[in-house]
Amino acid sequence: MQNIVPMTRPALELRTGQQLTLTPQLQQSIRLLQLSTLDLQTEISQALADNPMLERNEDHVEAEPDAPAERETTMDDESLRDSEPRAEEMPGSGGVYPDDRTDGPDTARSDTLREHLLSQLGLTRAARRDAALVMLLIDELDENGYLDSSLDEILTWLPPEAEADLDELQAALALLQSFDPSGIGARDMAECLVLQLRNPDLERLREAADPTVLACARRLCADHLSLLAVGNVARLRDALHCDEATARAAHALIRRLDPRPGRAWTVPAADYAIPDVIVRKTSRGWQVVLNSAAVPRLQVNTLYAQLLGNQREASHAGLHAQLQQARWMIRNVEQRFDTILRVSQAIVAHQTAFFSEGPAAMRPLILKDIANELGLHESTISRATTQKFMLTPFGTLELKHFFGAGVATEGGDATSATAVQAVIRQMVADEDRIKPLSDSQITQRLADQGIVIARRTVAKYREVLRIAPASVRKAHAAR
Repeated sequence: MQNIVPMTRPALELRTGQQLTLTPQLQQSIRLLQLSTLDLQTEISQALADNPMLERNEDHVEAEPDAPAERETTMDDESLRDSEPRAEEMPGSGGVYPDDRTDGPDTARSDTLREHLLSQLGLTRAARRDAALVMLLIDELDENGYLDSSLDEILTWLPPEAEADLDELQAALALLQSFDPSGIGARDMAECLVLQLRNPDLERLREAADPTVLACARRLCADHLSLLAVGNVARLRDALHCDEATARAAHALIRRLDPRPGRAWTVPAADYAIPDVIVRKTSRGWQVVLNSAAVPRLQVNTLYAQLLGNQREASHAGLHAQLQQARWMIRNVEQRFDTILRVSQAIVAHQTAFFSEGPAAMRPLILKDIANELGLHESTISRATTQKFMLTPFGTLELKHFFGAGVATEGGDATSATAVQAVIRQMVADEDRIKPLSDSQITQRLADQGIVIARRTVAKYREVLRIAPASVRKAHAAR
């Protein structure tokens, strides 16, 4: 008797699941908002070379420099909110030593840090969801390659339906920290240096060939970085429980590390920053206008568009795609500057005292304040303020400069961390070089002015300002 093997019948099955995806238009929108003005110019030049449907509007007449016309937002608030990418769609300090000497390159790379990292991500076998989280972290890196926000904070940006958790973000960060340059994605300088010592390049870091020296250097970076800045070898030796030769070798090894691994891909802002917006005093108060020199004027090539007309033949599919891409580019460039202008206007409204009185009058302001006011996501505000610059009466400043947490005063009011930093900078500038102010003395002087903060907060602000500890300043003054 012949056995009959039952046949399985094909069936359709529907499954629901979470996936981070992005349409090409939203991908471009996020990328353009993230770019600096210089990088945007490069991006547009490439688009003009690749797409015959896109061209510059040569007929546009620029406004006079001393009487710029205010550019009105051409898109209403609701359309801007609708076009904002949702988190589930998103793809992906100063040196230890005063002279900041490293063995790294001194010039900026032709590609951006983001492009460099994304090219490495493309070579991994990370799942789409994991890759999207890594891209999200890449977009949060500052110009030095440090992660600008905590993982807990980034997690709050993701909507509940994305079902992301802290373990996933930590795994994504671990993958990012395995990329070149070594030390990328660190949360602070200690972690940055430890990452560089994880798998050191023995050709460049010769001292790392000695396991004892390498282990000593790792402990020094992880637990005793403050002693390293002082340069007291005897104290280092006692803290690390090693002989003087090993301590000196570990010290020399760390001097070869780069405390700012992302700077090789960063064009120095002081030399090349182009203001995106300009703030001027008018009879109506402080007004913000776009810098017409920074705004590209683009249009669709009318001749090609007319020739293409309503033809829908398959042979013209490529031209229709280029026409659509040109329209996307024009719309997304316009939206980029509209977003920057709206954010800048909100910043100026909050920081009016700064423009009238100077840095010491800076008020507390966080990204969430502007995000809530404009109906945008915090990550969008972060992108709109990173490497975007404002020309003010006090110089050209990055928009991120205007943000800072509040510090309570004895009078019950609040001042910003930026204002406190300005006071600390002035105190150090006026100090006796032979007897520099310690962090405790600065804390007391701030308290005398009604600003009560902890000594460790003063130390943190001093590090942000790249001011060396009192012992190092005293040693330099004695030279």
